[in-house]
Amino acid sequence: MGWLKKFKYFISSKNGNFNLPRENKILDLSNVYTNDELSNIPVSSSLKQNVAFMNTLLAKNGDFVERPFPLGQEPALQVVLIYMDGMINKDELDRGVMQPLLESSRKEKTGPELLKLLNHGGLITRAEMRQVSNFAGVINGVLTGNIVLFVANCPKAFIVECKGYKMRSIPEPVVENAVRGPREAFIETLSVNISLLRKRLITPNLVVETTTVGKISSTNIAIVYLKGIVSEDLVQEVQKRINNIDIDIVLESSNIEQLIQDQPYSPFPQVIVTERPDKVIGSLAEGRVAIFTDNTPLALIVPGEFMSLFQSAEDYYYTFYFPTLLRWLRYFTFFMALVLPALYIAITNFHQEMIPTTLFIGIAAARQGVPFPAYFEALLMEIAFETLREAGIRLPAPVGQAVSIVGALIIGQAAVQANIVSPLMVIVVAFTGIATMTLPQFSLGISVRMLRFPLMISAAFLGLFGVIIGLLAILLHLCSLRSFGVAYLSPLAPFNLQGLMDTLIVAPHWSRRLRPATLVQNNRIAMGTNQKPKPPDNSQ
Repeated sequence: MGWLKKFKYFISSKNGNFNLPRENKILDLSNVYTNDELSNIPVSSSLKQNVAFMNTLLAKNGDFVERPFPLGQEPALQVVLIYMDGMINKDELDRGVMQPLLESSRKEKTGPELLKLLNHGGLITRAEMRQVSNFAGVINGVLTGNIVLFVANCPKAFIVECKGYKMRSIPEPVVENAVRGPREAFIETLSVNISLLRKRLITPNLVVETTTVGKISSTNIAIVYLKGIVSEDLVQEVQKRINNIDIDIVLESSNIEQLIQDQPYSPFPQVIVTERPDKVIGSLAEGRVAIFTDNTPLALIVPGEFMSLFQSAEDYYYTFYFPTLLRWLRYFTFFMALVLPALYIAITNFHQEMIPTTLFIGIAAARQGVPFPAYFEALLMEIAFETLREAGIRLPAPVGQAVSIVGALIIGQAAVQANIVSPLMVIVVAFTGIATMTLPQFSLGISVRMLRFPLMISAAFLGLFGVIIGLLAILLHLCSLRSFGVAYLSPLAPFNLQGLMDTLIVAPHWSRRLRPATLVQNNRIAMGTNQKPKPPDNSQ
């Protein structure tokens, strides 16, 4: 093997520590290895070969650190410790790894005797240590913030858990704010996100299956479900779709979402996205499956039916009257955000007889002097509103809010005074924009914003007939969709009366005794009977 170099140890003149010489060499950039190839390369019993191969793979990185030292008395065994600087906890490295190894080397034990102890989990005081026999495990260990130990005459490498890279503290939800409920949200660290679920569900039936996706990124993916409640067919389907993913890099959970949904060309979201642990817990209790992606502060929940996109975690923290009112308000704002500009165009252009006389006179007076037809006026204002919204998102938070608010006021007022648009059109566009923001799922709001434009175009050519044709096309498309085998419009189509208890209304908590029939075939009972509260019986 041409990449093997002569392996020498020397004692530094400054501190007497063993060091490995770092040669200034130009690495062969053609030595590119995939995880599959690395898994077929075994760890050698030759320390020189192992360290040389690690140098071939990683030595050009500035944060690559290797630390050689002898283990035990004569005959001593040479050991090389390897890690990536900035990804480990150096205090834990000193106390839990280096100190025990160096102190044991001063005792009256030989290197082979200490290696035997190390093989049986001794010497190192860190709780988590494992052995790997191929370089895929070695590289994965090093690049995920662990320490790797190579020992001479040992055909395995020791991976010691010693992560120390920085991570965010647990924040409050940003997208899914709530007045009442937990104030915790997911972060980019997968283990922390799983722990947020574990502390809420103290049960061995909470199953977390992990796998890796991405030939280059090797991103950790966690499939989470409640054993005994979830359908086995659903779990197998999720596993199958994730295992079929064959890409180089996973940047965000949206990469996974786009590769596992049933209909990739549909403008409607088929997966629920959330940043709230309590919403994930509620979904798991309904028989759904959650998918977590490392380095992403969001969880994917499947299946994601259409009606579930209108549900908010806060709906279940109040008495059922108010959440039911909010649920119907969301349905109304969804419909208005979708069709209101198209209805305005259709009625003002083709169906003026449908407008009361007084209102029609007011609309005509407001439109007097506006040189553009209603459809062009609506299109112009929608584009301006979307531009302001996008600018408000991209700019820094304090500046973005000021630009979006002041820009909307100034541009709207100036456009009305210049007779470019009518005042009623400004009201229509502003109301549709605000209505879009009432939807709990941001991805559903994006769908509404996109579908609004073809409806406006159809209304401009065909009036109300065009609007109805567009709505029928959307309805037919929704009826044809499925999310992981579940009908997208369930429980409306196919109709399920019990499912309406959490769709058209938010039923009282004491009445939601059964889990959704579309998701759970076994263990549908969620609570006992006679849970409805009642006043005490004074007759006793």
